[in-house]
Order: sequence, then C-alpha cells, then structure tokens
Amino acid sequence: MMIPVILCGGTGSRLWPLSREAYPKQFLPLAGSQTMLQATALRLDGLAGVQAPILVCNENHRFAAAEQLQEVDRAAQSILLEPCARNTAPAIALAALAAVEQGDDPMLLVLPADHVVADDEGFRKAVTAATALAESGHLVTFGIVPTSPETGYGYIRSGDAVAEGWKVAEFVEKPDLATAEKYLASGEYNWNSGMFLFRASRYLEELAQHHPDMLEACRAAFAGAQRDLDFTRIDAEAFSRCPSDSVDYAVMEKTESAAVVPMQAGWSDVGSWSALWELAERDENENLLRGDVLAEDASGCLVHGGDRLVGILGVKDLVVVDTDDALMVADKSRVQEVKTLVQRLKQSNRSEAENHRKVFRPWGYYDSIDAGPRFQVKRIVVKPGCQLSLQMHHHRAEHWIVVRGTAKVTRGEDQILLTENESTFIPLGVVHRLENPGTIPLELIEVQSGSYLGEDDIVRIEDQYGRN
Repeated sequence: MMIPVILCGGTGSRLWPLSREAYPKQFLPLAGSQTMLQATALRLDGLAGVQAPILVCNENHRFAAAEQLQEVDRAAQSILLEPCARNTAPAIALAALAAVEQGDDPMLLVLPADHVVADDEGFRKAVTAATALAESGHLVTFGIVPTSPETGYGYIRSGDAVAEGWKVAEFVEKPDLATAEKYLASGEYNWNSGMFLFRASRYLEELAQHHPDMLEACRAAFAGAQRDLDFTRIDAEAFSRCPSDSVDYAVMEKTESAAVVPMQAGWSDVGSWSALWELAERDENENLLRGDVLAEDASGCLVHGGDRLVGILGVKDLVVVDTDDALMVADKSRVQEVKTLVQRLKQSNRSEAENHRKVFRPWGYYDSIDAGPRFQVKRIVVKPGCQLSLQMHHHRAEHWIVVRGTAKVTRGEDQILLTENESTFIPLGVVHRLENPGTIPLELIEVQSGSYLGEDDIVRIEDQYGRN
C-alpha cells in the first residue's frame, strides 16, 4: 500500500505578486489550467496500490486545499493542519504518525504540492522503479536527470548501484556555474527534487536515531491533535517546541539507507519567474505573454497581465507581473531576489505581502474595490448554501446591496430576505449574518463606514467553519 503525502506549506515568495502568503503558488494555475496542487493529485492516477493522499498544510490554507481537490473529484484521507511552519522533516513525521495510526505500515510517497512535472508517465515510471528499494528498507529520493548546469538546485551524487537506483554518495549544496558544469559532465549527479519514497516506520526509525527531540515533539503534537470537520488540528503548543529542519538535513544526509532513483519527467520546482519562463511555450521572440498584453520590439520577456492591457516596447529580458493591487517589473536575471521585496513589504506592515485584493474564504470570497478615510467598498460573493459567521463589529457599520441572487440576512432579532436591487443597513454593534439560501452565487456590494475597518474588528459569535 502506498499513501502519497502532499506537502502544501510553502509560501512561494519569489513568485510575488501573484503568489502571496494567504494564497501561495501551489493554489495557482501557473503551468496549465489546473492549480499546482490539483496537478500533483491527478498525477497519482495510474500508480498501483496508491491510496487517497495525506495533505499537510498551513491552517490558514485548509479550505483552499480541500476545495481544490474537490474541484477535480479527489479527496484527501486526512488533512493535517500545521499551527506554525517547522520545515519538511516535522511535516513528514506528522504524516508518518497519521499513517501508522491506522494499523498498517504503508509506503509514503512524499511530494511537494508546488512542483511541475510535464511527463506524468515518466513520473509514475520512476516511482514504480523505486518501490522495491523502499520495500527493502531504503529511504529513496528521486534525482532529476539534469539537462543543464543549473545553479539554482542542490545535487545528489550517486554511489554504488543498488536495484533500480544507486546508493546516495552525498548531497551537495547549490553550486556555482563552473562546478555545475563539472557535475553535468561527470554523469554522477542529479538534481535534488525533494520527492521521496519510504516506509512510514523506516522514516520514524531514522528520525528517532538522528533527531530524537524532533520526533518526540511531533509525537506529542500529534497525540494532542483534535478533529475539526475534515481536518486534523495539530496541537499548537507542542508543535511550537519542535525543532525546524528539512528532511535532507534531519534524515537523508545522515542515514546509511539513502538511495536515489533517477527521474526524467520534465520536472521543475518553479522557484522563480525565470523558471516559469523556461518551462512555458514562448512566441517567436522568446516572449511568454499571458493576459491582455501588447508587445512591440520586445524579446525574452515574461509578462503576466491581469484585467487591464499591458504594453511593452523596446525591451528585453524583463519580467512584468500585473495584479489588481500590485505591479512588479524586474530584470529576468534577478528574479531570485523578488523575496527581498516581500521582506520590505512585511517590514512596512503592507497587506500586499499576504493578501491579494481578492481574498478567498470557505464561503466564497470578497474583493476590496475601493477604500479611503472612514470607508471601504467590497464586492462579496457567497457560494450557494453557504453562510458567513454570526458576528458583530465594534467600529464599523455596513450597507449591503444585492446585485445577484438571494440573501438571507440576520440583523439583530430580525431575519429578512433580499433579492436583486434590494438593500439593508447593519448598524455598528448589531449582531448579524449573511447567508445564501439559493442555488446560484449571491453577489452583493458592501459599503463599510466607521473609525476602523480592519479585518480584526470581527467578533465571531458562531461559525460553522471553526474560526475564532
């Protein structure tokens, strides 16, 4: 039996402003019509003996992860919610503990949710080849057969041959160009993909040997976990005491049982805008143009447009990314440094580091259309059958105007139904709720007014999604 473990905890800061903390790259359709998480789940089709996956994700992303799997008719057997980020080694430990709790000792196929694999059949062929090694007790990592002297990836040097792969001789850090060229010429090195296959018990055994304090913290955090709807909330206090480390450093570089199986599957970790440019099909001028883009005398550019026209003229090797609330222009050779812009946004407490203008919620989403002193305007869309929390505000009042659909409104002791072109007013301090009892999305315009309009001015009295 094989259980995929899909790691969904990344933030994708180097793909800002499209990828943001509240909605990072694994939930975006960067390399096709499906999101990267959806493509990862669908890639498992055709693997023998594969079960429904275990997802490990940030608590704030739980509804996005579950909903995106539902959209492609897939479901996780468990979604483990990390209360804080502790890197990949603890995340995999939580998944291994969840797997063995079922009474079996399955093989775990560990997959990041934010990688691109162009050749799904090549991926499945490599996983099948690695199965015998994992069954015999090896901890298998998948080495991507390099196609260029890449300096943005770590490498794995192969040792003695074993079954369908090789023993791992060593893991090496990202090299400079001259070293990467030597690696490529030698034929002994593969790119480190961050994908693994091993038995759950073997991983826990190795973690106990090489990082026992991490395993102890994970056991305590998992023992204190609580079920919440379809999610498993890991105990926050216990998990906060867990050391933070990657699976490579914590286990794979220390174990005597590491093996590497080569994979040729058109793989990329899409770690930057230049990586996306390299992956995608480009026009005759080597431009990757998405959205409403007009390019004249331009070459080697990536332009990701939003809802408005973007024009470029007489430029080359630029990355231009336009969203509703942010525009980024960068030299393509420096896009690995985009995360420094995100760091500056965080230092300035700018919301653009975390949220898009459109913010997704389990009931739908809202789009912040306009804002000024003492007012804010939002477009709110509520999915059929869904409702917002029963809540109140200390500092703002709200006007609701229905644009489409039917709204059931709780306002104090009253309940009213509103249809298209009807409106209501929610005074400051009044308990209220918005519901969509219909079969089509409810769309309305909300005008907020008051002395403070932050999202933290919400006192939730009752919430079906378990939010405080």
